[in-house]
Amino acid sequence: MVYRCTSCSAATTARLLTTPHPLYLGLGVDDAARAIAYREWFRSVLDDKLLTDLRLALNQDQPLGDDRFYREIEAMTGQRRELRKRGRPPRKCEADGADPRQGELPLDH
Repeated sequence: MVYRCTSCSAATTARLLTTPHPLYLGLGVDDAARAIAYREWFRSVLDDKLLTDLRLALNQDQPLGDDRFYREIEAMTGQRRELRKRGRPPRKCEADGADPRQGELPLDH
């Protein structure tokens, strides 16, 4: 019996199934040069504010962008983007701070 070789590299398989983006092709004259340029692009250091904003957005499961982007997201999803405190809103209390629904209990002797 004859078996076909199945050790084809993933890169070769991917190349057969996809078309490289023109911006990626513009990174270099050949695959090796493009791979080096692509790796170097991701080695650049992000400034602290951007990194903090990215982490916060990921941790809070929120989008990251400018005001126009937020408006578009809100329009598409019908949900507000800003975070609100969890749980129910606190009850409004009287001036003395007591809950108006709680009265004094009569003391019967």
